[in-house]
Amino acid sequence: MDPPHPAMAAAAVSLGDDPHETLLRTPLRQLLKRAAVTAAPSLSIAEAAQLMSQQRVSSLLLVQASAQGERLVGLVTDRDLRTRVLAAGVDPAQPVSTIATPMPMTVDIDAPAFDALLLMARHNVHHMPVLEAGRPVGMITATDVTQHHGQSAVSLAGAVHRQDSVPALAAVAAQVRQMQRRLAAAGTSAQRTGELVTAMTDALTQRLLHLGEVQFGAPPVPYAWVAAGSQARAEQTAKSDQDNCLVLDDAYEPSRHGDYFKRLAGFVNDGLDACGYVYCPGEMMARTDAWRQPQRQWLAYFDDWTRKPEPKALMLTCVFFDLRCIHGNAALLETVRQQVLKRTRGNSIFLSFMANNALMHRPPLSLFGGISTQASGGHRDAVDLKHGGIVPIVDLARVYALAGGHAAVGTHERLRVAAGQGEISAQGARDLSDALEFMGRLRLRHQALQMEREQPADNMLSISELGHFERDQLKQAFGVVQTLQAVLVQRYR
Repeated sequence: MDPPHPAMAAAAVSLGDDPHETLLRTPLRQLLKRAAVTAAPSLSIAEAAQLMSQQRVSSLLLVQASAQGERLVGLVTDRDLRTRVLAAGVDPAQPVSTIATPMPMTVDIDAPAFDALLLMARHNVHHMPVLEAGRPVGMITATDVTQHHGQSAVSLAGAVHRQDSVPALAAVAAQVRQMQRRLAAAGTSAQRTGELVTAMTDALTQRLLHLGEVQFGAPPVPYAWVAAGSQARAEQTAKSDQDNCLVLDDAYEPSRHGDYFKRLAGFVNDGLDACGYVYCPGEMMARTDAWRQPQRQWLAYFDDWTRKPEPKALMLTCVFFDLRCIHGNAALLETVRQQVLKRTRGNSIFLSFMANNALMHRPPLSLFGGISTQASGGHRDAVDLKHGGIVPIVDLARVYALAGGHAAVGTHERLRVAAGQGEISAQGARDLSDALEFMGRLRLRHQALQMEREQPADNMLSISELGHFERDQLKQAFGVVQTLQAVLVQRYR
């Protein structure tokens, strides 16, 4: 494939020029303020509290010494001392390991600060141990990495997990649109904005599931609440509907357990709708009986879809191949995913149908290479950025993932892995990633402008919003998609 157009290359280079982005690219090594404060798991709770007070830290890493060096086995925070000791009346002479969080999430010292920010926002934690070659070397806190726009993500996730009703959650969810506006104003990349916006959806879903379990009781069998579509790919924007399902343990019996999961799914779907994530028009949600099934049925679904790739089966494969566990037993989903990948890898007949399905959405380019806009209606002189550019790239990346049998879910990651496996050239993968990022940023800017005007956010970009240079970039981005679609046609003819 030809080298990217200079305008496209310039767009790709400019993604990290914003000072806020510089913070998110900064390795955690540069943010660590002091060495890790550690203690043995056998230390008493009282002694651990004294050590934290003497060292003036809000957390303590529990490490186990061995011949290979120190190994992290737990984490204790000042919040643990309040809620798990004082409030619970636990004897402070007990070993501190009894109130610690075992095997906490960690992050590598050379990882970008953004990785820690995203993990803390998704899981509502404010302390994260930092490792170097597997050895604990420090602690990073939410305060350390939320000096700029990231603060809204972590604080919003924390606010979500403090709410005890659907109306309260809806009030917090209303702030996600403002967070997206701030990220757009800061010039944050579309990829990272999508990850942060999706982290809020994950937090809301997890909290609704917690409230549902409080209301209906503990689940009778293990389950996995699974996000599909853009939430699964961590590519959401403020305009997103719901796509989700339930994978239930095979011990599930409809007569005994069906009512519980029907009520739980309905509660969560209704709650997400109240929070601004409207019901899926195609009813692809966990409250729909067909998408609330035991693991064995999900395996049967995918087996049928891959053996009989009819139009509806292809559509369902597109929706349900992009899956990510949000809450519950993730192994239930992963077993299904691995079985599906075994069936699709090298399955030339199925892949040819999927490739043809990926061509359903074409870039809006005229016969002579110009941008074709809508000639009439409410969106005259506009292009559909989602279906004309972003969806085709998502579809191409999905075909590469199915063909290569790899489990990546995010579009950028799929393109990167596909290039490494030879499913697409390295240049083609870079071009598609650059085109996706450019169109994604245009969409975010367009939606931010609509939100400022108190208009509903959509994907219809008026060409009049662009200058000549950006129009040329958009034309080049559409051209990249058109070229890679043609390559796919040749491959699966």
